[in-house]
Formats: sequence, C-alpha cells, structure tokens
Amino acid sequence: MKILTKGRTAWDIIARVLLYLWCAFSIFVFLWVINSSLKTNQGFFSDIWGIAHSPQYGNYRKIWTTYHLGTYFINSLLIVIPSVLGLLAVSAPAAYVLARKDFPLRKQITNLISFGMGIPYQLLLVPLFFLLFNLRLINSKFGLIMVYIALSIPFTVFLLLGYFRTLPKSLEEAAEIDGCGPMLTFFRIMLPLTRNGLVAAAVLNFVGLWNEFLLALTFISKDSNYTLSMGLYALQGSLQYTGDWVSLFAAFTLVVIPTFLLFILLSRTIVAGMTMGAVKE
Repeated sequence: MKILTKGRTAWDIIARVLLYLWCAFSIFVFLWVINSSLKTNQGFFSDIWGIAHSPQYGNYRKIWTTYHLGTYFINSLLIVIPSVLGLLAVSAPAAYVLARKDFPLRKQITNLISFGMGIPYQLLLVPLFFLLFNLRLINSKFGLIMVYIALSIPFTVFLLLGYFRTLPKSLEEAAEIDGCGPMLTFFRIMLPLTRNGLVAAAVLNFVGLWNEFLLALTFISKDSNYTLSMGLYALQGSLQYTGDWVSLFAAFTLVVIPTFLLFILLSRTIVAGMTMGAVKE
C-alpha cells in the first residue's frame, strides 16, 4: 500500500508539474501575441521578443474598421448569444423532465440523446445544407442559429441532466404541498437552484460556438454575414502575404479576449456547475 501510495504521489507531482508548465507556456504565448500586436511591423521583425515600448493601439483600430473585424465581431455576438439563450430555453426543461419525471420511454430517450453526442456533425453538413436551402435560410443568421441550437442540444441536455439529478426530491414534494404545479415548481424552485449548471452550460456552449468555423463556412457565404472565425480566416489569408503580422496578432487578441474574460470572471461558477453535476444524490 505504501509503494502504491508513493507511486500515485509521484505521478500526481509529475502531472501537476506538467500542468503548471503547460499553463505557463499558454500564458506566455498569449502575452507575447498581445505584446506583438502593439508593435509596428518594422519593430516586430527587428526584435521579435522585445517589449513594445511605444504601444501602437492604431493596429486595433485598423483591423476593427479597415478590415471590417468590427462587423464580424458584432455578427458573432448576434449569432452566438441568441443561440446560447435558445439552447438553454430548450435544454433546461428537457433535462429536468428526463431527470425528475417518470414516464414511458424515458430511458430510451435519454440514451438517444447520449447517442447524439457521438455523431460527428460533419456527417450532417449535406442534409443540413439542403434543409436550409429548401427553407431559404442559406446566408441567414437565423438559419445558422437554428443549426447551432439543434446540434448543441445533446451535450447541453446531458450536462444539465446530471445536475438536476442532484437536487433532493423533498423540494418538489414541498412545492406540491404548497400548491405549485409542475411548471411553477420548475421555474420558481428547481431552475434557480441549477444556476451554476446553467452558467457552466452557457459558457461552454458560448466558447464552442464563438470559435466554430466549419458550419459557418458551409451556410454563410455573404461577406456582410461573416462570423468572427470566418473573418479571421479571410484576414489571415490576405495579411500573411502583405506581411502585416501585427494586425493579424491584434485580430487574434480580439478573438480570444471575450472567451478569456468569461473564464476568468466565471471560473468558480463553471467548476461548481461541472462538479455538482457529477455527484449522485
């Protein structure tokens, strides 16, 4: 037992050291990109590792206006935020019913949703394209929002399912005694108690959809409707030939900052939501 404990401790130390090294490397790269985005192109190529002593904030102004990254940024917000809100509006009631109510085929439906998580969405690109084409939703923000919601439901329901299962049944029994119906019990009692789980689901989906590229590339072709990931892809293709690397670094920074701030501000809530859903009642 002592040998086993020592072995586990050694592996824990090694894993912890590797994790710290990876975190330090990631932070270094992120800070280096920010520092490089504040240089001139001449200053960047003359000293790649040097600190930007005279920050060039005009690089951000240039990519925001000249390269239309501001339009793509707003497009992403207009697509991702409604997608996340609509996704929670659909997934939370579904997860609650599957977790708390006993009805025929409940287990089969739960297994079907779990099975949906394992289907690569790349296999659905062609049928989804023809579906949106027939509905005249190609090059439409609304069409992309519907696709995002539909493909994200299995993961979100599965995540919230474990969280709803941790809530004690005595809460529902007390609500029923007080005269609350199923809808009132869900919205007034059960849903507020799953705040951490909802925040975790919202942030994880926001990050995934914010960085999503393939679906947007498939269903959006108008430049005015480009998402931020598509705009960055187009920008990278042009700037790497002109040598304007500092503008490209500024674009990378703007793409990363929203998700970075979300994790910094809501990290404790996310961890609480993820761990609470893993505990059995």
